[in-house]
Amino acid sequence: MQEKDGKYIFGVVKVGDKGQIVIPRDARKQYDIKPGDALLLLGDNNGMALVKTQIFEDLVGQVMEGLTK
Repeated sequence: MQEKDGKYIFGVVKVGDKGQIVIPRDARKQYDIKPGDALLLLGDNNGMALVKTQIFEDLVGQVMEGLTK
């Protein structure tokens, strides 16, 4: 794993026959990803990102709370 200014390179992963990837151990440790955790796959024309659904739900909750004030 390489880290600079809070940005990481965890290495290269390969896509298996079923479209699955293995998240490297260092990445799982860094982001506290455990078996059974749900991840949201986001993307644009430049690439993709995985976000724990709990983090996304917390952000949406904060936005919604701000709208009701």
